Amino acid sequence: MVIIYVTAGVAVLLVLWYVWTANDLIAKRNRVKQCRSGICVVLKQRNDLIPNLVAAVKSYMGHESEVLVRIAELRSRLSPSASEGEQIRAGGELSGLLSRLNVSVEAYPELKADAQFHRLQANLEEVELQLQAIRRTYNAAVTDYNNAIEMFPSCVVARRRHHSAEELIEIPEQEQRNVNVADLFKK
Repeated sequence: MVIIYVTAGVAVLLVLWYVWTANDLIAKRNRVKQCRSGICVVLKQRNDLIPNLVAAVKSYMGHESEVLVRIAELRSRLSPSASEGEQIRAGGELSGLLSRLNVSVEAYPELKADAQFHRLQANLEEVELQLQAIRRTYNAAVTDYNNAIEMFPSCVVARRRHHSAEELIEIPEQEQRNVNVADLFKK
C-alpha cells in the first residue's frame, strides 16, 4: 500500500513539474515575442520621424543625396507588411546610415543651428536609445529562453512541445569597427 502511495505521489509530482515547465517555457517564448514586437514599435516610431528629418536636411545637403536616398529605400522596406526579422535587420542598417548622416550634418553650421532640426535630432536620439535598450532586453529574453529549452531537464519538455531556439540580434560588422575620430573632423 505504501508503494502505491509513493508511486502516485511521484507521478503527481512529475505531472506538476511537467505542467510548470511547459508553462514557464511558454512564458519565456511570449517574452521573446513581446520584445521583438517592442523593437518593431520603436522602429516604426523612428521611421515616422525620418521623413521630417530628411526634409529638414535636404534643404541644406543637396550633394549628400546618396545617404538620403538609401535611408528612404530602407524606410520603404520597413513597411508594416515586412516580417519582424526583416524589420529588425533593416533597422540595424538604418542605424548605421543615420550615424553617417549625423557626421555629414557637421559640415552645415546653418543646419546645426536650426531649431526644428535640433528637435528632430533629439527625438531621433531618444528613439535610438530606446531601440538600444529594447534590443538588449530582447537579447536577454532570447538567451533566457534558449537556455531553458537547451538545458536539462526542461529540454525534455521543450522538445516534446516543439520549442525551437530564437536568434539573437547581431550587430553588423561595419558597426562594430572603431570610429576614427580624426576622419570625422576632416572636410
